[in-house]
Amino acid sequence: MSNDILEYAPAGAPRVPAPRPRRRYLRVRRALPHLAAFTAALVLPFMVSTGNLHLAVSVLIAAIGAVGLDVLTGRTGQVSLGHAFFLGVGALVGAKLGSDYGMDLLIWIPVAGVVTGLLGGLVGPIALRLRGLYLALVTMALVFIGINIFNNWTWLSGGSVGRAISAPRLGSLDFATSKTIGGLSFSPDGLFYYLALFILALTMLFVANLAGGRSGREMAAVRERELAAAVLGVDVTRTKITAFIVSSALAGVSGALYGAFHGYTTPAQDYGFPVSINYVVMVVVGGLATTYGPLFGALFVIGLPVLFQHNAAWFPLIQDSAGVGGGLSAGNAATFIFGLTLIVFLLFEPHGVVGVGTRLTAVLRRRSTPTGKGISQ
Repeated sequence: MSNDILEYAPAGAPRVPAPRPRRRYLRVRRALPHLAAFTAALVLPFMVSTGNLHLAVSVLIAAIGAVGLDVLTGRTGQVSLGHAFFLGVGALVGAKLGSDYGMDLLIWIPVAGVVTGLLGGLVGPIALRLRGLYLALVTMALVFIGINIFNNWTWLSGGSVGRAISAPRLGSLDFATSKTIGGLSFSPDGLFYYLALFILALTMLFVANLAGGRSGREMAAVRERELAAAVLGVDVTRTKITAFIVSSALAGVSGALYGAFHGYTTPAQDYGFPVSINYVVMVVVGGLATTYGPLFGALFVIGLPVLFQHNAAWFPLIQDSAGVGGGLSAGNAATFIFGLTLIVFLLFEPHGVVGVGTRLTAVLRRRSTPTGKGISQ
């Protein structure tokens, strides 16, 4: 069957391919929102303050890990509470290779992804016979096992007190100092921003292509009904393991960038169980199995505590950054909102913020279309 876009035709009539200019117009129209979003992201560092730029880098790095979890949970339907473990492994592998051995980021970022991907491939078969709550408990155990390993392998993690991580370098480009490139000045945060943006864009493009191919269709089949997928010829074992590998690898890349960006890591604090919960909130609130959902979810989870902390005067029940005022601290208030929002979206809008945006767009389009002038049937 032709892959051409087909026009509507009466029942029984031959389906005629859309004219080539029409197909070209539809492709351009679909690409415009993505192009606009990427263009806005490129100019963002020159339009925000230093503090907001630092926040933006944290959001982009977290979004990379959230895209990975969405492959496993949103697109394949496998509940995982062990994402923090793979983030921690990626951070420590990147720290060891980048700081201790002085390797270029073109080496330690991919290696961190490969190492965590292999670990995900080992965990995948263990979880094959489990689903739902039992799978969540097994993956949750990884976090506690990981914390004990990190705390005792001091040569790798620095123990319970953590370890410092030196700024990365890309050839002669040192991320520890400001640089002027093409007449434009870039701070260290600005350099990290474009590095994280580039990796996130590649990650989203990779996952979008994966979802649109055979592997993505098999993941969706497993998510909807595992037994039916197996009857239809889907290799359920291979599909689940693939999802675990991709998810873990992207978590490792995110963790490696996180450690390098912040310059210090403490496993028990940075990669504990609450971090796994935060990533679940990211993918659910942003929108399960959507392209931009993990980014919106990361913006919500990373940005909300900062919003509460710096604007406590707007919220009478929240303390400011100095702990002044009655009520909850900014972190506790954000945790409360995370839980409440997670429940609301799970009950009423499984596609999260992206789903809400889609619904609103559809409503606006219907209202803007004159009566009787819609698409001919």
